[in-house]
Amino acid sequence: MQTNKTKAKLQAGETVLGVFVRYPDPTLVEVIGYQGWDFCIFDAEHGVIEPRDCENMVRSAELRDMTPLIRVTTNLPPIILRYMDSGAQGLHIPWVNSAAEARAAIRSVKYHPTGIRGLAAIRAADYGQRGSFAEYVQKANRETLVVIHIETIDAVNQLPEIVEVPGVDVIFIGPTDLSHSLGVPGNVAHPSVQDAISRIVETVKNSSATLGIMVGNASAAREWRARGARYIGITSEAIFASAMREYLRAARE
Repeated sequence: MQTNKTKAKLQAGETVLGVFVRYPDPTLVEVIGYQGWDFCIFDAEHGVIEPRDCENMVRSAELRDMTPLIRVTTNLPPIILRYMDSGAQGLHIPWVNSAAEARAAIRSVKYHPTGIRGLAAIRAADYGQRGSFAEYVQKANRETLVVIHIETIDAVNQLPEIVEVPGVDVIFIGPTDLSHSLGVPGNVAHPSVQDAISRIVETVKNSSATLGIMVGNASAAREWRARGARYIGITSEAIFASAMREYLRAARE
């Protein structure tokens, strides 16, 4: 398992930038890797990416020294195990609504003594061809990054307890799902949503976790950096669409 450079940067107080990819295409990941992103999230929750796809996508990310992460479909041990075994250096866990659910996620991601993840000679462990299992377990527990999504008002209310769970590296705000939870689906600007987001920001600020957010453009990334976010993601569609529109506008002048 490689050293998780994104986690190291966060621990050093730096800001990291990443892109979400929801298409099972290793070549796309490789091309993205040439652009200098810190990390890439393979979106299995809102995409069609399966564990088998992730193995080659992880290889592509590693080729360009980009941290490979996966947003899993759900917070269940068998699901988390299969995606982690592909060699991913961490996970985004959706719909975590309590400290108990955060602890369950940590147990699924980590090996003994922290967790219950099954141990085998899989790709993440270099197929058992390098070093001992004991060495691999120690490094995996140290290097894996756990990103917890806060997407409901229940999660916001429980956040003071969630951020105290050992092993939670990043608290990632899900504004759109949060708006749905508050009864104003899609209206992220609604005062109730903005109040909930402000509560998240303040709670994370007073914890050891890093604040994470999804943005739509560079301007929003700068605004969120000013609010304390150091783990910032954007979708590949947002990047592609903006660049394509600008090209077409300029080419047609």
